[in-house]
Parts: sequence; structure tokens; C-alpha cells
Amino acid sequence: MRSSLNFKWLGLIGLALLLSACTIGVRPGTVSVGVGFGVELSPIITQFRPDRGEGSYYRVGEAVRFVISVNRPGYIALVGVDPDGRAYEFDRFYLNPGTYTLPLASRQIQYTLTYPLGLQRVRAIYTNTPAPASVRFEGRIYSDGFNSRTSSYLQLSGAQVRDVSDTYFYITQ
Repeated sequence: MRSSLNFKWLGLIGLALLLSACTIGVRPGTVSVGVGFGVELSPIITQFRPDRGEGSYYRVGEAVRFVISVNRPGYIALVGVDPDGRAYEFDRFYLNPGTYTLPLASRQIQYTLTYPLGLQRVRAIYTNTPAPASVRFEGRIYSDGFNSRTSSYLQLSGAQVRDVSDTYFYITQ
């Protein structure tokens, strides 16, 4: 009787370990890879920050730039959340491994800051496949809506390999 009870516990522990390899989550700085063994846990986006540093200040009308480093090729979407809770996607592009200053010079665009004033959150979303053009961030974000929208975006993208990294800065007059 005692050995069969130990066998049941051993079986349950083994099942728990097997299922733990299937966990898919979306948190800033977390990589989610397809279900199964060999799940990669190291980040793909190894650096993401405003050019003046995280928590820095920019004035309305100035252009903000970001430094990003990735260690494998893939697609990046940049998503912002204004102080009033409005979410929007403001850029998408493909990067090879390396460190870059965004926006890429070849794109000939600027990220010019506008109202409202206050805390500006920005998220870089990495996927190994391009998300369809119809999959976009738009609208108001409430409570933990940024994470749930990111999760939906990643599911709709169909990507097997993903990473998310957050940064922030402040907009002043």
C-alpha cells in the first residue's frame, strides 16, 4: 500500500513537471516559446530604453529615440500608452541581431512627442513572424489592459517565439 502511494505522488510530481514546460505567459521581459520541451527562457530583447535613459524627461515637440538590442532576427512592434490611457501602435519593423537606435535612419521618420503631459509607457514586442496588418493596438487601456492586449496581440500574431520589454519616460512642457 505504501509503495503504491509513493508511486502516485511520483507520478503527480512528474506530471506537474511536464505541464510546467507548457506554460505560456506574457510579462514584460519574458520570452514565450511554443509549447513543449526546450523552452527558451533568456530574453531576446536584451535592452530597450529611451535615448536619454529610462524615466527621463522630454518636452512636447521634441523627438524621442530608443535604444534596442536583440539577439535574434525578428519583428518589432512599438506600442505606447499615453498618460490618459490611450494605447496606440506607432511603428513596426524587422531587425537582425544587434543594437539599434530607433527610429531607424533608413525609415526617415521621427517619434515627435505631443500632449498629454505626464508618464509615457512604451512597449517593444518581438515576434519571430510578422503580425498581420489587421492586428493593432488602439483604444483605451484600463487596469491591467496593457498586458491582456499584449497577450491577444501575441496570440493573433501566430508567433512561436516572442518577447516583450517595457520602458517609460515623461512628457513635459
